[in-house]
Amino acid sequence: MERTAPAPHIVSPGEHEARAFAGTQALSGRARLRAIIASSAGNLVEWYDFYVYSFTALYFAAAFFPGDDPTAQLLSAAAVFAVGFLMRPLGGWLFGRIADRHGRKTALLLSVLMMCAGSLAIAIVPTHATIGAAAPVLLLIVRMIQGLSLGGEYGATATYMSEVSVAHRRGFYASFQYVTLIGGQLVALCVLVTMQQVLPESEIREWAWRVPFAIGAVLAIVVLYLRRTLHETVPPQARTQDAGTLRALAKHPRALLIVLGLTAGGSLLFYTFTTYMQKYLVNTAGMDARTASLIMTGALFVFMILQPVFGLLSDRIGRRTSLVLFGGLATVCTYPLLAALGQVSSPMAALLLVLCALLIISLYTAISGVFKAELFPVGVRALGVGLSYAVANALFGGTAEYIALWFRHRGNESGFYIYVTAVSAVAFITALAMGRRYDANRLE
Repeated sequence: MERTAPAPHIVSPGEHEARAFAGTQALSGRARLRAIIASSAGNLVEWYDFYVYSFTALYFAAAFFPGDDPTAQLLSAAAVFAVGFLMRPLGGWLFGRIADRHGRKTALLLSVLMMCAGSLAIAIVPTHATIGAAAPVLLLIVRMIQGLSLGGEYGATATYMSEVSVAHRRGFYASFQYVTLIGGQLVALCVLVTMQQVLPESEIREWAWRVPFAIGAVLAIVVLYLRRTLHETVPPQARTQDAGTLRALAKHPRALLIVLGLTAGGSLLFYTFTTYMQKYLVNTAGMDARTASLIMTGALFVFMILQPVFGLLSDRIGRRTSLVLFGGLATVCTYPLLAALGQVSSPMAALLLVLCALLIISLYTAISGVFKAELFPVGVRALGVGLSYAVANALFGGTAEYIALWFRHRGNESGFYIYVTAVSAVAFITALAMGRRYDANRLE
């Protein structure tokens, strides 16, 4: 009896996609490392572009906000910085939806492209002396675009780096998100310090403050080239009709509240002791701008290399334990550290005090992305991480500098110390309320 040959199997587009995804789950160590580098490199450039605004504000604030009061000028520049943060929830929603429905790679490419355009625009935008009141308006619009981009970058990167990592070293691998985030700050600060060493202050104020923004635009083009090789981590079966929707996200209120409470404290402390600290040392402690920049360069470098150490620690002791330690130490130590830094006169003493604060903050920053990703299922992971982080970060991180300068302007700087301590206490209570089951470090 003659046997009929089986009909050839036709591979559907969905099945082909599933097979491609299955390959990403068995990545070699080398391929996994390339994926981590490609995703984190973009993170570095995104944050470089965003932070370079804060570090150069000392020089360009008067060009966009003319007046006789330097603090008032910085206050105006800080307000524009804060508005950029207010766009981040929209970016977290938009890019989170894209990442959950169309894949992490698509979201990561779009976010860095948008940041590139924003950085190039700031490098060429005319000042108040050229176009009058339109200058600060244009600056505000560009910062809004960059805020939108950065709001999307965080969630997509945190999710991607958590998913591409091996389970027992997820804290270590995911910590490189903050290595590159801090690296972005550090590169921005190094560019500024280099300009301070080779150019007189008058030239930096006149034109050279634009150079760091132009460098950021060029770096972003390099990252676009690197990110085109990223492996996708979202299985096709997870891209359902509900994936990336607010309706689906609303089914996880506990996870949302945990992220909001911890991010409020973590973001406020992070921006207080990094981006604002340079101005704090100049305006309050009375240090020279160059000295303050050098202090923060050294502090940020140590902070950066500590992240993998604290990431490994979280793999050993659990995410919740790390976060409880962070919240408790921050609540107790923030006020005395800020008070001491406000009166410090020795650069070495200032460096050590800042490093004490950054050690505490590392308990949060090293696992900032991974603990959030572990709270949400894959279908709403990028949206859950990006949107909830962006909301808390906009309300507390992005406004840190503005609120600090507002308290100083009113002659009540210690009020800011109390404010930071109170928000740290909220983070501590949130970490305690997580429950021990979150120490399992799972990514479902």
